[in-house]
Amino acid sequence: MSSLKQPKPVRLIMGIIFAPAAKIAECMDELARKFGEEAYRSAPRPFDGTHYYEEEMGTGLLRIFTAYERLIPRETIRDVKIFTNEVEKVFSYDGGRTINIDPGYMAEEHLILATGKGFSHRPYLGGGVYADLTLMYVKDEWKPLDWTYPDYRKPETMELFRKLRNEYSKQLKEEYKR
Repeated sequence: MSSLKQPKPVRLIMGIIFAPAAKIAECMDELARKFGEEAYRSAPRPFDGTHYYEEEMGTGLLRIFTAYERLIPRETIRDVKIFTNEVEKVFSYDGGRTINIDPGYMAEEHLILATGKGFSHRPYLGGGVYADLTLMYVKDEWKPLDWTYPDYRKPETMELFRKLRNEYSKQLKEEYKR
């Protein structure tokens, strides 16, 4: 029998896709009020891995990644997704989203995204939210899986997540000394 214990807290991250005219600064303020100070925010970069969101959100979409300073319990990612879906509605225009927020968490062993779309590799978390194992950390590097989104596979994204993981590991050691 295994002994049950609580896992270490994780770093909240978000991949945010937005239309050029979206009120992204106001959205980021809303997220900061809920989740606290950002530990990192990337510069906007073209979201060009897929055309999936263009019918709803238009063209010329941009992507930023954020990471939050305060660590969270893993099981709260479901509630984070429910909250970010409400934030997306606030910034919708004429029935369509202008901002798409993909929250997730980074642990030392993997990166999980929360999604409303179920699939064979996505365990159900409740409340309409599923967990997507997006990246695994194996032998000192992030490894994508067959279903990993194209922009999460990019070398610059993998390098960003490597740096964020190093900072997260350092934070864990400082805050959770045993």
